[in-house]
Amino acid sequence: MKLTLPTAALFTAIALTLTGCAASDTGSSATAGADTSLSAVEEAGTLTVGTEGTYRPFSFHEDGSGDLTGYDVEVATAVAKELGVSVTFEETQWDAIFAGLTAGRFDMIANQVSITPEREAAYTFSTPYTYSTGVIVVPTDNTDITSFASLSGKTTAQSLTSNWNALATESGATVEAVEGWAQSVALVEQGRVDATVNDKLTFLDYQKQTGADGLKIAAETSEQSESAFAFAQGGTALAEAVDAALATLKENGTLATISDKYFGADVS
Repeated sequence: MKLTLPTAALFTAIALTLTGCAASDTGSSATAGADTSLSAVEEAGTLTVGTEGTYRPFSFHEDGSGDLTGYDVEVATAVAKELGVSVTFEETQWDAIFAGLTAGRFDMIANQVSITPEREAAYTFSTPYTYSTGVIVVPTDNTDITSFASLSGKTTAQSLTSNWNALATESGATVEAVEGWAQSVALVEQGRVDATVNDKLTFLDYQKQTGADGLKIAAETSEQSESAFAFAQGGTALAEAVDAALATLKENGTLATISDKYFGADVS
């Protein structure tokens, strides 16, 4: 989620450019020499996490000015507790978040970072803590659309540059361009388009916030996206410790509880 592949490639290029000035002063990066990624966090007693702070429901401020909260924030906080350290969040714009990781401003990114081959070549990832699919959202009384193939000849509302626009178009739909989810779902609710294609987490969040009365999921993609914490390349020791923490949080139900709070379903 979050980024299209061309954008991910751009950040990969930025990260590779900045690798030479990685943060030897913090010891949080393991781009060269011994892997001190975990020992540096343990010695500092703090896990520093990069996040946007503007990406609801994953990382945001309640009412715009309240405390930082969200699904990713709570999962990262729970991970830090398992590691036996405190957690500090460094908020930054998405466009700068990978450069900040490479420069050692933070130990990991918690911002629904999708695992892609391009990113795996440049960063180290934890095991996924979020799984999602693409979905078709239609009015509850719609019986014509039951698969992506049945979008042929239908009208959907999509952002022009999104992957979902491409999927709807490839499925044969006529796309009405909108600026984002809010406009898309409004057009479906008003009956001005037949459907919209989007990420399942977006719909679940909308359903959690509004009830989404009169809407349903008609079909889902067979492929899932996987989101994980991102670390500087070579930060294996910290990534493995976070993996162990995530496994514990999965087993004791903490991830499911956090997930249900934000999405009304277990997406972990």
